[in-house]
Amino acid sequence: INLCYLFKQHRIPDLENAERFTEMVQLRKLHDRDPRHPILMDKIAAKRLVADALGEEGIVPMRWQGSDLPETIPFACPAILKARHGCNQYRVLRTAPTHGEWEQIRRTASRWMRREYGGWLDEWGYRGTPRGLLAEPLLNPDGALPIDYKIYVFGGQATHVQVHLDRAGKHRWVLHDRDWRQLVPGADAPLPPVSLSSMLAAAEQLASGYDFLRVDFYEVEGRPLFGEFCLYPGSGLDPFAADWVDFELGALWRAARAGADIL
Repeated sequence: INLCYLFKQHRIPDLENAERFTEMVQLRKLHDRDPRHPILMDKIAAKRLVADALGEEGIVPMRWQGSDLPETIPFACPAILKARHGCNQYRVLRTAPTHGEWEQIRRTASRWMRREYGGWLDEWGYRGTPRGLLAEPLLNPDGALPIDYKIYVFGGQATHVQVHLDRAGKHRWVLHDRDWRQLVPGADAPLPPVSLSSMLAAAEQLASGYDFLRVDFYEVEGRPLFGEFCLYPGSGLDPFAADWVDFELGALWRAARAGADIL
């Protein structure tokens, strides 16, 4: 953990007196063995959990699930194929693939299935998550990946919204507070989603009982749809746009652990 952090952040993490958010993520990797975590990392189990809390209309429906891709595609396109048990393991199928393309996708999915995810970054929460595959419809009719709204919830209180743009191209993200003020203004100025207040409320409901949890949503036709949970944003290795943000989010996490009122 020290070596990975040093390589990405260019400093050794202070794990004895962690003040940064990125250091708190490393502490979670090392010490947090909450038995609920593998359920959150299981994309199919997470859908069931959220459907029970928010209703079926609050989740992206599945078109198919299984452990092996058959010789012919078992779901309609456009769609997105994902690993049930991992992160950043997906393929976007805007049109039905040719036989050769499908064989390549099958080989890729087979590699996803060979091992548990998260071991090389010490992300314990993925351990024990059932390996599998699932397919969902693409949410945008033009085939583009939707904007991702990632809500940071500390002690049951949603405090920040990270907006991910152009994930299939020049991927970048912008961090806002809950009132949609950019923490570090830049070239991108995305508008708030119409359903922002509903997203914040849903995130707080789903993250209740955790000191920190990130809850991700999309917006379709003015309503939020749950994407996934995240326990280790960027594995605590991605730097923020400004160093003070790392400390601010770290202070919120420490306060949530201490049971302090955050907002």
